[in-house]
Amino acid sequence: MQELIPINIIIGDRSYRIRIKPEDEGAVRSTLKTINDKIIEFKTQFAGKDMQDYASMVILWYATQTNPQSGNDSSPEFTATLHKMEEQLDKVLG
Repeated sequence: MQELIPINIIIGDRSYRIRIKPEDEGAVRSTLKTINDKIIEFKTQFAGKDMQDYASMVILWYATQTNPQSGNDSSPEFTATLHKMEEQLDKVLG
């Protein structure tokens, strides 16, 4: 079994210590950069109450970007759910 290495990561304003495979470190750090860049982008575009609001927005963005059904062929139920979530975020964020 391969040894896991400990790394410190920062998401938003929180620090976490995780253990990963050495060969995954580049991918993890690249993903973290994307997440933190999106958090900064959403903070400048939308008014949120706290970091959890921005993290939630990034999770939704990331899920729709990586989901193979997020393209034009997505199901009506999936699209309706996304629209409902967007409306709720708009209400919360003003």
